[in-house]
Amino acid sequence: MAAVAVGVVVAAAVAETASAVAQGSQPLADVRPTERGVERTVFDNGLTVVSEHIPGVRSIAMGAWVRAASIHESRADMGVSHLLEHMVFKGTQGRSAHDIASSLEALGGSLDAYTAREHTCFQARVLDEHLPQAADVIADVVFRPLLRESDLKMERKVVLEEISMVDDTPDDLVFEMHNEALWGTHPYGYSILGTRDTVSAMPLSVIRGLHERAYHPPQMVVAASGNVEHAALVDILGSTGWADVKTGSSERLTAPPVSAMPPVTRHVEREGQQVHLVFGSETVSHADPRRHTLMLVNTLLGGGMSSRLFQRLREELGLAYNVYTFQSFNLDTGTHGVYLATAPESAAQAVDAVRVELARIATEGVGAAELQMGKQQLKGQITLSMEGVTSRMYRAAAVELFNEPFVPLDGVLAKIDAITEDDARAVCASFFGPERQTLVSLGPWRDNTLT
Repeated sequence: MAAVAVGVVVAAAVAETASAVAQGSQPLADVRPTERGVERTVFDNGLTVVSEHIPGVRSIAMGAWVRAASIHESRADMGVSHLLEHMVFKGTQGRSAHDIASSLEALGGSLDAYTAREHTCFQARVLDEHLPQAADVIADVVFRPLLRESDLKMERKVVLEEISMVDDTPDDLVFEMHNEALWGTHPYGYSILGTRDTVSAMPLSVIRGLHERAYHPPQMVVAASGNVEHAALVDILGSTGWADVKTGSSERLTAPPVSAMPPVTRHVEREGQQVHLVFGSETVSHADPRRHTLMLVNTLLGGGMSSRLFQRLREELGLAYNVYTFQSFNLDTGTHGVYLATAPESAAQAVDAVRVELARIATEGVGAAELQMGKQQLKGQITLSMEGVTSRMYRAAAVELFNEPFVPLDGVLAKIDAITEDDARAVCASFFGPERQTLVSLGPWRDNTLT
């Protein structure tokens, strides 16, 4: 095992309340466990390891993030990151595909992976006593896959079925179409799965080339959360070979500068019972201080049954069963938008209703009472999301993936509490105007005349 840097706590816990309770100045029901923060170690080979200990649980979530994904691909190689993510599970130097599949499931745990826009993740959820097995299996699939031609032939078929599944699911497909309309030829507009043409033509050399360029310790972040001590995690990673992997390339994969296309309205005719609609536009990156204000406004606009859009389009007009807002924040940019599905004869009315609500929030902002309600709703959602070890693992990894300081939960809640009406008004005016939105519709709407 190579020598490692000393682990550093990158964020202190919030102020303790035990002494106040002992003095009788605070009711016992207000006592909450403090966050110890995220600890960090960098191995000599460049691998970054972060973890957060959560008392009172018996499980651990562990993941390895590779900074290689769809935004790093060329159009000809669209889908290579996702195809590689599949291929590594087909066999390694020491395990068959069946061995990999049963390695953690036989222990009651789970092993899976996903490809996103900016990274690829391999993750496990296990009992605390099985962390060594999880670390060993993930290291095996990440660093030692066989990547055989016979496996590529088989996995192409699997991915093509996955693409077909999206094609047959209009509420998924319309988002793919909206991404392409919003980002144009930039890789943000690519399909993560690739296309039938690119996947069918993908040579093994391209897949192996991506693995050789990107699957190296300096390009990776390992994060764990749950009943795990950081020093023990570091020792386990050392004993399962993570520290001994050769450094490889330290040069990060890059993507072209990003800029959204001018707003467009686009309809794709397709048989079905509903028209699926996505409105959306570019917003801000993960590091932008307006991120939490955008989250709050999106919550008020379409974050639940009490939101403006749900109340207007479903409860008052009966135009849709489901209508909601969405958002994402990446390294260089972000998006927000609205999704709904409605009958073809109601589509024009639904579009008009959404545009009215967007115009209203863009020009008026939100009032004091609504702002306070949005703060409570958003704080509750974030707090509840932090109850699981997997979500805490994602938060720990984000410290490194977005190169931002760790903020304890109470710090995040304080940021939300600090949002003012002026903050919300500025965000609404900048990003929510209907004239800014790209609109893509998919379904049987032949008389569509929207502009």
